[in-house]
Amino acid sequence: MLRTAVAAFLVWLAMFVSEGRAFTADVALPDPALEKRAHEIARTLRCLVCQNQSIEDSNAPLARDLRIIVRERLAAGDTDDEVRKFIVDRYGDWVLLKPPFKGYTYALWFGPVALFLLAGIGAIVYFRGGRESAVPPLTEDEAARLRDLLDQASER
Repeated sequence: MLRTAVAAFLVWLAMFVSEGRAFTADVALPDPALEKRAHEIARTLRCLVCQNQSIEDSNAPLARDLRIIVRERLAAGDTDDEVRKFIVDRYGDWVLLKPPFKGYTYALWFGPVALFLLAGIGAIVYFRGGRESAVPPLTEDEAARLRDLLDQASER
């Protein structure tokens, strides 16, 4: 029984010590410069759950996990770019709040502007084309006949 109690105590002690060494999103890194870098990187990464928040601002569990990964990578000696690359390699460019300007993203960058311009040109053509009458003007005979009909209607 004593042996079991000692074994349980040692397991508890091992867990307690290992938890003290684990990185968490809530506990700051011992080096203030690393902690500042972790916050700066976290502000540039998008929360994959919240979508329009950085992982710094999000309370989602995935954002918390990403903050832990950032801290672990910085503590391992990675540069800021290496940390971002590590995250982007796993989640794609979409995880960045400011995605890079690449050849395959031209449609994303210029598509809305092009659609807006096309819609504006279409509206101009539509409204300018509406000013011209589709009905041809009356001939002299038709105009005379219309005057006669109007005169007859006004006499009544």
